[in-house]
Amino acid sequence: MTEAYIFDAVRTPRGKGKKDGRLHQATPVWLLRTLLQALQERNRLDTTLVDDVVLGCVTPVGEQGADIARTAVLDAGWAQTVAGVTQSRFCASGLESVNLATAKILSGMEDMVVAGGVESMSRWAMGSDGGAWVMDPRVNSGTAFVPQGISADLIATLEGFGRQDLDAFAAESHRRAAAAQAAGHFNRSVVAVRDINGMILLDRDETIRPGTSVESLAKLNSSFEMMGTMGFDSTALDKYTTIEKIHHHHHAGNSSGIVDGAALMLLGSKAAGEKAGLKPRARVRMCAVIGSEPTIMLTGPTPACRKALAKAGMSASDIDLWEINEAFATVPMKTARDLGVQLDRVNVNGGAIAMGHPLGATGAIILGTALDELERTGKATAMATLCVGAGMGIATIIERV
Repeated sequence: MTEAYIFDAVRTPRGKGKKDGRLHQATPVWLLRTLLQALQERNRLDTTLVDDVVLGCVTPVGEQGADIARTAVLDAGWAQTVAGVTQSRFCASGLESVNLATAKILSGMEDMVVAGGVESMSRWAMGSDGGAWVMDPRVNSGTAFVPQGISADLIATLEGFGRQDLDAFAAESHRRAAAAQAAGHFNRSVVAVRDINGMILLDRDETIRPGTSVESLAKLNSSFEMMGTMGFDSTALDKYTTIEKIHHHHHAGNSSGIVDGAALMLLGSKAAGEKAGLKPRARVRMCAVIGSEPTIMLTGPTPACRKALAKAGMSASDIDLWEINEAFATVPMKTARDLGVQLDRVNVNGGAIAMGHPLGATGAIILGTALDELERTGKATAMATLCVGAGMGIATIIERV
């Protein structure tokens, strides 16, 4: 069977997802244009060799709608023979793009594919696209929908994670991210975003706060307690009857940040890489996706990782580095506990609590971060995984070449 290799990975910095964020004036297609042109220039890539661009976007409306993948291909000046498709698997969309590209290559149907995602959260607010799960009362009630913050607090309550535990994890995310940024660990992948006149808008992740501490985070109020009192706690407790109440410990400081950003990976078969004059950096060992209980929602990473490991004939101890998306502090904490993984191997350069979670792009970002860290440290294998809205999980294993 053909193997799928990663030849390059690029991303924009992540900019604060508000109107005063440094990437607010950059349209989503401009972010993608920047990265597509960077991929072409860095690799001296003949774009006629690329079959498709698979792109994740969680809120595909307005400037992010109408198959932005194909629009970006044309706007970047790539060969018109390069196709483009946009898809959404909620927060896993960026990694889903990589996994779909891998499947295309493994099947032999396509030889070289660009995969990744984009989300401009300062320009298009999360939830702008609606959806029956949230908006249709019949579906909402029938599926026992609660907002993700309630799910995170439910998990923390069930797992016995207190406010200080979550805040300590969040403070460490900022410390690791600040140290990694200062040491240049992100330099290989980050591509500065410039305006139309060539002036730099942003060249580094914008939301890292090096001085974050448990003490400073303790001053923040819970973000989801009011939602809980509106009835969502009762919905969750109807399913999870072993606890009497949900403790609301998550807040803006120990949850993922709202940011703008994009990421792309160049993947292909060995033969396609040789034809393009490219040297592989890693191969994709295995991908997996699962469905999980939708009210608690955020527990999918554990079974997704176990599925991928089983199919690859591996165990958790075979993975050198883990990237477990920090949607909320409780997610990587629970996943690591479930899998018996020490936190010193998880998100070693910080995560979305410090640097933000541009929904459609994050999966590709964290896989690229894992690849860079494997090369920097000389380690062999990494796993990237994310929890997913409506109760799903996704995982991808890569091996450095």
